[in-house]
Amino acid sequence: MIEVDELTKRYGPTTAVKGLTFTVRPGRVTGFLGPNGAGKSTTLRLMLGLHTPTGGTVTVDGRPFRDRPRGLRHVGALLDAAEVHPGRSAAAHLAALARSNRIPRSRVTEVIEEVGLAAAARRRIGAYSLGMRQRLGIAGALLGDPPVLLFDEPLNGLDPEGVRWVRGLFGELAAQGRTVLVSSHLMSEMEHTADDLVVIGRGELIAAESLSAFAARGGGGGVTVRTDEGERLAALLTADGATVRAEGGLLTVTGTDAGRVAELALDHRILLGELTTRTASLEDAFMRLTADRVEYTAGENR
Repeated sequence: MIEVDELTKRYGPTTAVKGLTFTVRPGRVTGFLGPNGAGKSTTLRLMLGLHTPTGGTVTVDGRPFRDRPRGLRHVGALLDAAEVHPGRSAAAHLAALARSNRIPRSRVTEVIEEVGLAAAARRRIGAYSLGMRQRLGIAGALLGDPPVLLFDEPLNGLDPEGVRWVRGLFGELAAQGRTVLVSSHLMSEMEHTADDLVVIGRGELIAAESLSAFAARGGGGGVTVRTDEGERLAALLTADGATVRAEGGLLTVTGTDAGRVAELALDHRILLGELTTRTASLEDAFMRLTADRVEYTAGENR
């Protein structure tokens, strides 16, 4: 579990993180979202003790990460896939990490095979593609078999097969009871991957809740109905507590579900030509709730 309490980080006059408070729970994949410049990377570095907070605290399983003498056994992290020596091989890089954290050498072979780099384990990292470096970074995070894992933009450079593999990996890790925090700007992937979301903007907390609850804020959910008796059905739905908007021959209904719409139509012998449930959009909710927290906006004259 990761617990963040009133976490603040200032760099001179600039406040990168301001009073963040949230909890990342085990057994779930938590997406960490925010516009560019929101403070996501700074927050991850504060979690790992790479930066010192100006105020507040962040603990991993009840202790600051800096208090862990063999860190990789407690927290695995991928922050930047490029931060490796290009002249080393993947096997040598991971072996060095294993030695410094008293992790058995056999574990190096296991994680190399798990991330699909067995055939390239002896090649120099400088010759790796970005996708291969991402796989190596994930191997490093998994090396100590830790209960807590942090990933910053882990899907960059991965091909479709790699994206599907990573998506499944995160789900497996959470199913094992681990705490998994994934920072990403890819809304579509978060919809497929995350159970919960923490969303920040300009260093401040916007939301910390389930993905479904956050997506519902976008206003994109509801039911679409087509019928020749739209006015009559709209009156029945409104009396039942729903909100109805008529556009042409369609009714857009919120505040109820498709089952209740069908039930009312059947009870009053109203023939339906179409009844469709519309899914709330994570992207719509994100854009709506972070609109005033975006540091750089395309198309604006400043």
